[in-house]
Amino acid sequence: MLSEPRSGRLAAWGNALLAGLVSPDDAVLAMVGDDAVHRVEGLPGESGPVGLTLATGRLRSLGVTGLRVALPAPGHPLGLSGPPEFNARALDAEEAVVGFGAPYGLVPEVYEAGPDGDVHVEVVWHCLPVREAPPADVPSLGEAERELAEALREATEVLSRLDVAASGPVAEAALDAYRARAERGRELLAPGYPPRAVRVLELAQRVGLLISLAYENGHGGAVSASEIAARGQALRPVERTARRAQVAAYNSAVEERERGGR
Repeated sequence: MLSEPRSGRLAAWGNALLAGLVSPDDAVLAMVGDDAVHRVEGLPGESGPVGLTLATGRLRSLGVTGLRVALPAPGHPLGLSGPPEFNARALDAEEAVVGFGAPYGLVPEVYEAGPDGDVHVEVVWHCLPVREAPPADVPSLGEAERELAEALREATEVLSRLDVAASGPVAEAALDAYRARAERGRELLAPGYPPRAVRVLELAQRVGLLISLAYENGHGGAVSASEIAARGQALRPVERTARRAQVAAYNSAVEERERGGR
């Protein structure tokens, strides 16, 4: 969770585009991010892969009025609604976009080529049928914010006691990169999202970064098997909570529209 998921960028800016809040060029530029190109294949009415602008228009014509995010993990189908075939592919990719208003979803497949330092990344989004049902285990923004604050406090206490707080040059470099990214416009979400969603997403991504650093920095002072297990028990719930909060933030535009709020 060091960076925003591709499904988050696609859903956030796709929602802004569907709502007429941004131009197609601006939306696609944000969706692609640092990747070379994104294509969508398997769209009804299209014989082959198409670009994001055409794909978004096609989804709109099929009845899609909004896009939700799913960030599933083993044993936790977060944001998914079925069927099993779509869930399995989404779990394999660890993310997906689920249409609202029409039963279509998108699962990314990432291709990388080139030498270290000059990797060329292309993404193919596979369009597949989904079940029209409430997404699994997605909290409201308010619930996500409260749960995240509580989980962070509990995890910080345990990690501090076990001496595994993120530190050292690798951790500092990652934190500096995060701060630099956060200062570049602070545009974590696309136009049309409520301020609370931006706040929740920023906190969830920051928590995700700290969790990743704690895992990557070895066992620190947790030298016994029981202490290592205790650290894992502290990290897993807050990692799950941070993923739920991310999904709640990305999905908030659709949830507000569903409740009649714009």
